[in-house]
Amino acid sequence: ELMTGYTMLRNGGVGNGGQPWVLRWSSRIRLTWLSFTLFIILVFFPLIAHYYLTTIDDADDAGKRIFGPRTGNELCEVKHVQDLCRIRESVSEELLQLEAKRQELNSEIAKLNLKIEACKKSIENAKQDLLQLKNVISQTEHSYKELMAQNQPKLSLPIRLLPDKDDATFPLPKSNRNCRLHNCFDYSRCPLTSGFPVYVYNSDDYPFGSSLDPLIKQAFEATVRTNVYVTENANIACVYIILVGEMQEPVMPKPTELEQQLHSLPYWRTDGHNHLIINLSRKSETQNFIYNISTGRAMIAQSTFYDAQYRPGFDIVVSPLVHAMSEPNFLEIPPQVPVKRKYLFSFQGEKIESLRSSLQEVRSFEEEIEGNAPADYDDRIITTLKAVQDSKLDFVLVEFTCKNQPKASLPTEWALCGERDDRLELLKLSTFALIITPGDTRLVISAGCTMRLFEALEVGAIPVVLGEQVQLPYNDVIRWNEAALIIPKPRITEVHFLLRSISDNDLLAMRRQGRFLWETYFSTSDNVFSTVLAIIRTRIQIPAAPIREEPAVEIPHRSGKAAGTDPNMADNGDLDLGPVETEPPYASPKYLRNFTLTAMDIYRNWNSAPGPFHLFPYTPFDPVLPSEAKFLGSGTGFRPIGGGAGGSGKEFQAALGGNVPREQFTVVMLTYEREEVLMNSLERLNGLPYLNKVVVVWNSPKLPSEDLLWPDIGVPIMVVRTEKNSLNNRFLPWDQIDTEAILSIDDDAHLRHDEIMFGFRVWREARDRIVGFPGRYHAWDIPHQSWLYNSNYSCELSMVLTGAAFFHKYYAYLYSYVMPQAIRDMVDEYINCEDIAMNFLVSHLTRKPPIKVTSRWTFRCPGCPQALSHDDSHFHERHKCINFFVKVYGYMPLLYTQFRVDSVLFKTRLPHDKTKCFKFI
Repeated sequence: ELMTGYTMLRNGGVGNGGQPWVLRWSSRIRLTWLSFTLFIILVFFPLIAHYYLTTIDDADDAGKRIFGPRTGNELCEVKHVQDLCRIRESVSEELLQLEAKRQELNSEIAKLNLKIEACKKSIENAKQDLLQLKNVISQTEHSYKELMAQNQPKLSLPIRLLPDKDDATFPLPKSNRNCRLHNCFDYSRCPLTSGFPVYVYNSDDYPFGSSLDPLIKQAFEATVRTNVYVTENANIACVYIILVGEMQEPVMPKPTELEQQLHSLPYWRTDGHNHLIINLSRKSETQNFIYNISTGRAMIAQSTFYDAQYRPGFDIVVSPLVHAMSEPNFLEIPPQVPVKRKYLFSFQGEKIESLRSSLQEVRSFEEEIEGNAPADYDDRIITTLKAVQDSKLDFVLVEFTCKNQPKASLPTEWALCGERDDRLELLKLSTFALIITPGDTRLVISAGCTMRLFEALEVGAIPVVLGEQVQLPYNDVIRWNEAALIIPKPRITEVHFLLRSISDNDLLAMRRQGRFLWETYFSTSDNVFSTVLAIIRTRIQIPAAPIREEPAVEIPHRSGKAAGTDPNMADNGDLDLGPVETEPPYASPKYLRNFTLTAMDIYRNWNSAPGPFHLFPYTPFDPVLPSEAKFLGSGTGFRPIGGGAGGSGKEFQAALGGNVPREQFTVVMLTYEREEVLMNSLERLNGLPYLNKVVVVWNSPKLPSEDLLWPDIGVPIMVVRTEKNSLNNRFLPWDQIDTEAILSIDDDAHLRHDEIMFGFRVWREARDRIVGFPGRYHAWDIPHQSWLYNSNYSCELSMVLTGAAFFHKYYAYLYSYVMPQAIRDMVDEYINCEDIAMNFLVSHLTRKPPIKVTSRWTFRCPGCPQALSHDDSHFHERHKCINFFVKVYGYMPLLYTQFRVDSVLFKTRLPHDKTKCFKFI
């Protein structure tokens, strides 16, 4: 039955009375209770247990806690558990001790590794120091042997002679006309080391002072106040100067009165020795009132001389003082090109025989002249020149009669016609300007002739002087044949042929030299007075005073930041660029030829274009210094040059060689409120060989930050404060620059060390030129008939920018003190073009183009802030600068060149048996 019921239940509850639903219901009840029971056990029981355990563990009595955590002692109450705990603690302590020892050993190993590296560096530094010390010892031994071989001991300056107040009276020569320096000048008042002190009398203290031309007197006094030789201590003076003219005729004193006033001068000393009487002429009217005055041993400087009055080598023929109180306007001066102008030559003048003249009144000098006057060629000159004009072979203009009243003149002298402006306009159209000397050959020079010469040189008309007997201004120190043609009057018929035979190159050279003479010795009162003093100083062989240097006002700054080494700057492989000096920086040798130069090289100094040598009397590019001498033969103790000294690759890389083997250069860096860029540029100079010092020209009125830490690059860094923000400050001859070589570099220039050293070596072989990296050129704009500045890549260049270039310090003096002020003013106006101005100056003086080294065209550091050159107006301003500079110079001095110097074997190691090394192409 049971089986039957079970079977029925499985079959759906059918059977035994038909009650299947009861079984289904009971089955469902059992499953539900079973599920509910399991849910209660699995969910609520853990919760209840957790609550219970938590409540017990929170009990205050620790002893009542059953399931809470227990201390180690409680767990270790069992003996074997305690043993295990002791073992664990012992192992933990040992592990901690071993870890501490391991860390201590690692620390000691690191320290030892650092010591090893430091020792390696010390060894390398010691090797370098030893090598440099050996080089220093070798150079010192060489210098010592050189000095011993020359037998030239060091001399001290002699004690300066101070003459007595009352000089001894020297016997006068038989005639004042026989006065020369050897018998009328007291050399004891002018020692070589005296500095050539000059005392100038105040003309207002004497009666004749009221008769002087006010403009001449004012200009003379202004010049005296600024001259370096003028002293107020008359007791030590070498020369005494008194101004006596030009005088105004209505109040002119009588000759006897003027003579008495001169003889009453406090330092005249009976005969006037060492005195100079200056009679300047501002006009063509001649005032030779000194001819009949007894001047004793005094020298005379004026524009008019009779042959019986002029004493060669003693008196001085001076130029007229046209621009008395005004500077010449360079923009009004015509350009020097084109070479040939409208008229081949021109002349305007009128000869007046009966004009009243002071020379005609008194015949004391004429009576002394022996023989008859030579024949007067003026009639032949007039006839010949008119024939040339009438022939129409050339455009010439000659007029022998003035349209208006002629200027006053001496007898037999050709008077000037018209006003000065009219005469200049005619000369601007003339290639040559004829100057006919007076018919009376006893008149060796006249104010009218000097005025014609002055005006011709001023506007670029080449003077043609007819009359070889003439004494032109400063003729004993100036080679006039380089700027003028001096032709005897009998050759008047050959003048036209002679003028036509001169080439254009020679014409331009003569015109340029005439412009140089006019600017240097004629143009201003300061030039005239300085030239007169320079002639006397040169005659008595006293060296000139050194030109002043710009005093550097240093800005205090903190240094000590160790400069790193830019891998791009110092990655030279195994190339030895030169020793980083261990001794203090040394200056370039001082120029040693001043005493001999005044006697040996007079004409070269006075006639060469590099500037007014009475201010800066030497050319620094070919000095003869003891360190340059190379001795041959065994008698001197030196090895012969052909015996293997020099020529090897090692010598080329490790030593400068050349004529000045011991030389350094100074970096001059201009900056303006870019401290980060400046610091990076200074750090890149760390380790640069042959670097003397760095002069940072701080061009901002705002001082550097006080907390700015400057890098230590191994050489002094001089931070110079400027008076104003001017790009001209880049070229000031700072007194802190002790070397001849200057590397002018921008604060954002990026040059490698090998590039700088290569440029330095090239400059040493061309010391009179600008040697640098970025090249530029000028071009002629045909549509606008003007000059343009071009920075495009080209195979031809005419400028090297001074943002990265070497030049001689000599040019810094000329740029700052000699170059026309109008150019520096233009630079300040545009805050631009200072590099162009320097290129103009050097090319004008040397007539040579600059030298570009390497193929690099740009040198700016990547990522640096933009400079002034990125401004849109930058190039427009440079176009204007070039055209303005051309007007000032009168021609385009820049010269094109396709020459570039590249390194061929500069980085190549050569075997020592190779004796020839070509390093440039």
